[in-house]
Amino acid sequence: MDISVIIPLYNEEESLRELYDWIKRVMEANGFSYEVIFVNDGSTDRSWGVIEQLRAEDKRVRGIKFRRNYGKSPALYCGFELAEGDVVITMDADLQDSPDEIPELRRMIVEDGYDLVSGYKMNRSQGDPLSKTIPTKLFNATARAVSGIHNLHDFNCGLKAYRKDVVKNIEVYGEMHRYIPFLAKNAGFSKIGEKKVHHQARKHGVSKFMGWNRFVNGYLDLLSLWFLSNFGFKPMHVFGFIGSLMFLIGLISSAVLGVTKLYHLSAGLPHPLITDSPYFYIALTMMILGTQLFVAGFLGELISRNSHLRNNYHIEKEL
Repeated sequence: MDISVIIPLYNEEESLRELYDWIKRVMEANGFSYEVIFVNDGSTDRSWGVIEQLRAEDKRVRGIKFRRNYGKSPALYCGFELAEGDVVITMDADLQDSPDEIPELRRMIVEDGYDLVSGYKMNRSQGDPLSKTIPTKLFNATARAVSGIHNLHDFNCGLKAYRKDVVKNIEVYGEMHRYIPFLAKNAGFSKIGEKKVHHQARKHGVSKFMGWNRFVNGYLDLLSLWFLSNFGFKPMHVFGFIGSLMFLIGLISSAVLGVTKLYHLSAGLPHPLITDSPYFYIALTMMILGTQLFVAGFLGELISRNSHLRNNYHIEKEL
């Protein structure tokens, strides 16, 4: 199979048929073999009914229905698991991503040898409010600096193309869909490119991903990913080091207090109780915290991200 198109969606019943017809025209015009995987992320409208109708008309349509709303990352994870195409395309269901971009995205993967190609919505400011564009610009600047992928302008663009090996070797969880290029880079897929794509105005409904909460959550996710990519498999290196340093400082401070006490006793000088000094409690606190951090690092080393429940999503139906 040439292409798998994965479309996560939440309450997009008005646009699904138009989107699929558009994808079908593009695929048939270029002679591609393909499948379209709709991932219904707990929609409360008739989105699943539309997907079932499309499936009845065309067996190249596949569908996944979540029992509740999990988010875009779980939807992509399950879509990646199901995909069979040599090239995997992801796009949003709101008709803002143009299927006409698919042939060139595929060419960049197949002929130019990219592992991942991310869309760059040049004209998105024409259709999005400032509450969305300003956080996006700040977020992308920070993501470039932290990830080291300096050639991407729009990490969060839903229109992306992947070599099949990429989607089968990365784990998208939580809200990490914003950082798929970073995840791919950490997995060893370093040839990451960008393509300028057309951004269309939304035709139906309203965006489900607006506001400053995306900005805050994005930075928290980026911090988590940076930490996991650097220390996820070696938590002892950070917690153990900080814990050992704090314990050592507390131990030395306690020793200094003890030596000072002995000196005063031997010299016959007034010798106040060690417990009367605030430095004693500071040193004791440093030793306790240092021990706790060291133990946390050791436990983290044992666990080392081996949770079997991370991607346990409840799928009600699958077509």
